[in-house]
Amino acid sequence: MNHVLCGLAANEALPYELVGRLIAVADADIADALAARADLSHEQALDLAARVEESAARLAYEGRLTAADIDPLAQPEAALALLDAGCGAPEWPRLFAQDPDPERRAKLAACPGLPADVRESLACDPDVQVVAELALWTTADMAARLARHPHAEVRRAVAGNEATPPQVLAMLITGEGLPPAERCLVCDREETPYAHDPHCPRLDCDLRSGASCAGSHESTLHEMADQALRNPATPIAALLRFADHSSALLRWELAARPDLPPQTAAQLADDPVPGVRADLAQNPAIDDATIRVLAADRGHDVQRRLAHNPRVPLDVLSDLAATTKIGPSLPPRIASASPSEIEDLSRSSNPTVRMLLAERRDLPAEIRDLLADDPDAKVVKSIARHPGLSEAQLRSMVERHGAQVSAKVAANPETPSALLEDLTRHVPPVRKGLREIARHPNATGPALLVCLTDGRARRVAAGHPALPPEAIVELLADCDWQVMEAAAANPSLPLVVMAELIPEPHGA
Repeated sequence: MNHVLCGLAANEALPYELVGRLIAVADADIADALAARADLSHEQALDLAARVEESAARLAYEGRLTAADIDPLAQPEAALALLDAGCGAPEWPRLFAQDPDPERRAKLAACPGLPADVRESLACDPDVQVVAELALWTTADMAARLARHPHAEVRRAVAGNEATPPQVLAMLITGEGLPPAERCLVCDREETPYAHDPHCPRLDCDLRSGASCAGSHESTLHEMADQALRNPATPIAALLRFADHSSALLRWELAARPDLPPQTAAQLADDPVPGVRADLAQNPAIDDATIRVLAADRGHDVQRRLAHNPRVPLDVLSDLAATTKIGPSLPPRIASASPSEIEDLSRSSNPTVRMLLAERRDLPAEIRDLLADDPDAKVVKSIARHPGLSEAQLRSMVERHGAQVSAKVAANPETPSALLEDLTRHVPPVRKGLREIARHPNATGPALLVCLTDGRARRVAAGHPALPPEAIVELLADCDWQVMEAAAANPSLPLVVMAELIPEPHGA
């Protein structure tokens, strides 16, 4: 891969004529970057598709090519991309429904708006994976029909389709009203009973991890239940049977359902698996009684997840903040706090509560300023990115708390250039601060030159338009490919250098 040319292909300042020269020498990697250019003309898109065949699909998805530009026989992937985007020619679905390549038929099956006769053809496809792909994306009436398909893999896909009628999803779970599945991918290929070796050495084996069949297609039916549990269209009444299922994975999925009834939530609050209780703790469907039970749960991640439940009472959240490592994030309950609650939280004796409040970016000026003067560094770190803080306030934070807060001050989008330069002079250097300065729109050339001394900041600073041009040119030969690519994509790279970087096409 030529990282310099890949970066150059993404350079927004690359002139039209140099884009054309780059297309003439593009390989697949360069073409991928060129296809994403906002200024790529239709003519250039055609040239790029002709130069690098595999770029046609990306160009189609980007809207650079139309059906009139594509020959579906010569460029099938691009044609399928247009069908997937709803922009293909009306005759293409029938063409691809008869394609000898099952992977193309499967891609067609996932496309929206297929004609009824094409859906019928795909529903009878000899390759079960094609039928399963149709089942996953098709309309409600076809999904209802495919729920009766004899292959368990197709039923598994129907269970994941959100267009499947709720009563059909319930039938898949209970089995009532449906004949038993006759086959699965496991018994299609292996003598049963069979359990797939998780360390299977066969290079041609594509059975999923955990696949097994003893005659009842156990692993596929388990996966079908998992799909139904994830499907918001599945009636909750059909899913309550999984509250005491032997599979922790299925109980886990049930615990996250937003339509979970209180009595089932209370049952899952006693689940032996902490992960089940943790997902339950963050579920906004749980009531106050279950919240308070989980607030005392010391299981892994339960209390932290509870703190992010939008319905957790503020008194419970305050108690959790005193005993749980929530981290500098904004819990939904604090994000929705009323003005009076904001006032109370800002006066909390617990600095962690004040830190969480400080993560809001819409605080009244008086609350913002109060938290900016907070004696606790973690509170100041959280408020430092708040809009509206003056340069004097930001400097005061750094003077009081030094390296503890300087990276967050550097991350404030309103931090002025002079302060950013001062932050780069800290001894020893604050590495996280340099990384924030490297991406800051107000960063100056001198500040960015200091950022180049840190490996991670260097990769960002190399693409900053305020970096001096001579430094950008030097970075084109850097030993780190990410630095090279960022420098080549820098819009301040001199035009004469851009032109010199593009080689002449072979045979020119």
